[in-house]
Amino acid sequence: MRAQPSGLRTGAEPQVECPRLSSPGNMVPSCPAAAEKAAKQPALDPTEPWELKSWRVLVVSLCFYGFMAQIRPGESFITPYLLGDKNFTMRKVTNEILPVLPYSYLAVLVPVFLLTDYLRYKPVLVLQGVSYVSLWLLLLLGHTVLHMQFMEFFYSITMAARIAYSSYIFSLVRPERYQRMAGYSRCAVLLGVFTSSVLGQLLVSVGSLSFTVLNYITLGFLTFSLMLTLFLKRPKRSLFFNRSTPSDHAALPSELDRMALGGPSKPVGGKYATLLAAWRDSVLVRMCRELGTRLQQPQLRLWSLWWIFNSAGYYLITFYVHILWNSVQDTQRSSMVYNGAADAASTLLGAITSFAAGFVKIRWALWSRLVIATVTAIQAGLIFLMISTNNIWVCYTTFVLFRGAYQFLVPIATFLIASSLSKELCALAFGINTFLAASLKTLIIAIVADKRGLNLLVCSQFQVYFGYFLMLSVLYFAGALLVDLRRHLRQGRHQLVAQEMTSPTQKDTQVPGVQDKGLGSLSLTGPPLPPQDSAQTPWPTAHKQSLLPKEA
Repeated sequence: MRAQPSGLRTGAEPQVECPRLSSPGNMVPSCPAAAEKAAKQPALDPTEPWELKSWRVLVVSLCFYGFMAQIRPGESFITPYLLGDKNFTMRKVTNEILPVLPYSYLAVLVPVFLLTDYLRYKPVLVLQGVSYVSLWLLLLLGHTVLHMQFMEFFYSITMAARIAYSSYIFSLVRPERYQRMAGYSRCAVLLGVFTSSVLGQLLVSVGSLSFTVLNYITLGFLTFSLMLTLFLKRPKRSLFFNRSTPSDHAALPSELDRMALGGPSKPVGGKYATLLAAWRDSVLVRMCRELGTRLQQPQLRLWSLWWIFNSAGYYLITFYVHILWNSVQDTQRSSMVYNGAADAASTLLGAITSFAAGFVKIRWALWSRLVIATVTAIQAGLIFLMISTNNIWVCYTTFVLFRGAYQFLVPIATFLIASSLSKELCALAFGINTFLAASLKTLIIAIVADKRGLNLLVCSQFQVYFGYFLMLSVLYFAGALLVDLRRHLRQGRHQLVAQEMTSPTQKDTQVPGVQDKGLGSLSLTGPPLPPQDSAQTPWPTAHKQSLLPKEA
């Protein structure tokens, strides 16, 4: 809609007689009253009309790229390819090649995270595409363990660069469209993973293609997705390093803006004191201190710990499950391998459970520990079935259920962590949780799988992973029992204090107690739960920030 000249008559403003305009081209009013009124009106954002017109094009282009970047039909069959066509032994793959992935991922995670924001996303997406192409070239043309170790290094770069796409989509749209873009992009990625796994399985089982031909087809898809990154729009702003200047009509100040209101303190002393003061006044350090304060909230602390410990265990299973399948059923014929079907089924079940988690209506402040403990115990039981059976279809089924159980809790953890943090603190919290999970995963692999550690074979490793999840479930159940016991003791103590403060006359006239009226007479005297913990609140709750209860 074109802007109406400020000097024209409107029903909401006093009438100003202005019979003519000094310049019809630029629409400048000639009378002083109209000019003063025009000066008071806020300037229109020149980028808003363009964004409104290009919204559909932007959604389609980003989702198409997110879909095509996941089309890697040979990814589910890399382990059989290494053990079969490349003639590597299982011990070399398990104890020399695969451990390079967590080591290199931990090394590149923080630099890639910082470069993603500093370079404004697009260069990191290009780096991810180049790394994928280099990975498959080494897989096809390499013949030594060193070549495969470099392949794992490039794969670690692609894993670390995945944050670029999830952050990139939010830098191109306005905040009111964040939720829709998150849903569209996640749907595109999951659909791409599912399509890739199904396509790979069909080419192997129905088309009877060899793993080598399948990897060449994958290389072609990856080259096409790399070309797509060259046509992506580079954002003008990012979250930390390239922040846009707030306009007159901008929303409330962000967490970084609120932290910077006081300005940096003036250092006193020499050069060392100046550098120390500058470091203390940096935005990142202020955000870390603020995040440490927010971690006093029990729900935020609980789900952050779940993210660290359970994510580490989840990726340990997904890294080595293909080798476990090969040890259960060692097949030389590619048409007898159904890894792609198992990955497709697990992706589909993960999408279904993630969607179903949005409709779970329970009081998370009361039942979070019990839900986490139950799901973790189920995962431990599924791992035990994996290592106890000689039937490959039981292994496939248990992995599908294991992955679906993890994906069920991911959106719940994401919502409960993000509901009490601002956008900037939320990004920092997930970044720290991911780094700590990667550190724990690397430590476990260095002890269990590396040839310089215990050098265990895959079956023995899964026994360790079973003990890991079993220990986590016991700790979660113990925590739930302790918290519940403490809550009952606190309620009993409050009731005792209330009875002591009641006079004898009032005691005689009180209404009958629980023994006389039954359990229906019980009433909680604590503060009400927040909206996201209410059973009547639809999921997800659309709010920017909410405070979780200080005691769970």
